[in-house]
Amino acid sequence: MLTVASLANLFPSPVEPYVGQEIEELRRRGLCVIAGSVWKARTREEGALTTGCAPEVVLQPLQGTVLLRAAWLCLTRWNRISPLIVRVICRGAESPLQRLKALLHTWLGACYAVLLEERGIEHIHVHHGYFGSWVAMVAARLLGVGFTMTLHGSDLLLHGTYLDVKLKNCALCVTVSEYNRRYILEHYPGVDAEKVTVSRMGADVSERTQISAAAPMSRGEGFQLLAVGRLHEVKDHAFLVRACAELDSRGVNFECSIAGEGLERRNLESLIRRHGLEEKVVLLGHVAREQMDSLYERADVVVLTSRSEGIPLALMEAMARGKIVLVPEITGIPELVIGGKTGFLYEAGSLDDFVDRLLCIRSILRASPHPDLPHPDLHSDTVWAARRMDWVRHAARVHVFHNFNRSKNLECFCDVYIQQIAQRTESVPHENPILQQI
Repeated sequence: MLTVASLANLFPSPVEPYVGQEIEELRRRGLCVIAGSVWKARTREEGALTTGCAPEVVLQPLQGTVLLRAAWLCLTRWNRISPLIVRVICRGAESPLQRLKALLHTWLGACYAVLLEERGIEHIHVHHGYFGSWVAMVAARLLGVGFTMTLHGSDLLLHGTYLDVKLKNCALCVTVSEYNRRYILEHYPGVDAEKVTVSRMGADVSERTQISAAAPMSRGEGFQLLAVGRLHEVKDHAFLVRACAELDSRGVNFECSIAGEGLERRNLESLIRRHGLEEKVVLLGHVAREQMDSLYERADVVVLTSRSEGIPLALMEAMARGKIVLVPEITGIPELVIGGKTGFLYEAGSLDDFVDRLLCIRSILRASPHPDLPHPDLHSDTVWAARRMDWVRHAARVHVFHNFNRSKNLECFCDVYIQQIAQRTESVPHENPILQQI
């Protein structure tokens, strides 16, 4: 049985269910997976995960004996990590603070190696290119095993510190979009293109998620907007609040629900009060996954206002449910949301374009003929627009089913991952020639 380690900065995490899903699929295939987390979950919400996975190795906080053993491991196997130390101290354009952090993370990687040393680990995989990937890379070098990583969005596009080193040392780099793959090959030309592969995230497309599209809005109903995502600066929910203020100034009857928790909550609450939107914009906080169905079902439009993304799981889930989505035309998002076909795109950063497209979608939804109630007074162009919206809903479901299907994509990822580990294991010759023949 192959024994591998899986590491994330925080595991389990309600906003990263795919980590636990991958671990479960690998275990189902017979691998022994040692789940690890750099940080310990601080709240019940952070620790909530539908798969029930729990970390077997948690780095922080560290015990004194582990720190001492890590220092000794670095000394006795210095030749394995000395190239990394030289790179951190003498090369590159990183700031002094970034260099200091990298040295501390090197020691943390040695601590991770100590915690794994007696478990017979043959490979380490890490999610995201943040500092956890440096920790995993150092541990892999000290243990003499392979190292692979998955890159998502901001870990590549916004916070790619020392990513050149990580890409050079990893045996395989998995990323979630064709856009990300092109970005890696363009910005890191020394990377072997064959070891950079695309493995998309996926949504649950079971019967449970096939919720029929909501009935068209009546002229007296409010326009229901929904945003799903952690309250982080890069998600730019402040942009959405400002857009809601513009809708309010135009006399639009709407309600905007934002599902997610994070450090930006206080700033958003202040912005909502400043615009007098307390009755219009609701911060729902963390919402359990089993409660998301009702939120999606109520929504007329699911919106995203991020400045940087991979391909968000929330969009896949919304589209699998036949919801209309409005999202910025950035990074790999157009691979999921094909403008005018599986959803709608707006010019990133343009408040006017975002609001105009919302109002256009609203006008079509308000005029849509109900399938059981004839509307002879509707113009033919309005009927055509309404039918087009139904086609968008249908196309979104089909697109997710074929290209962003969680079970299918999980199987593909595990096929590639296991093949990579097998190749590396077979490439190490056994000292006994008789066992080599066997």
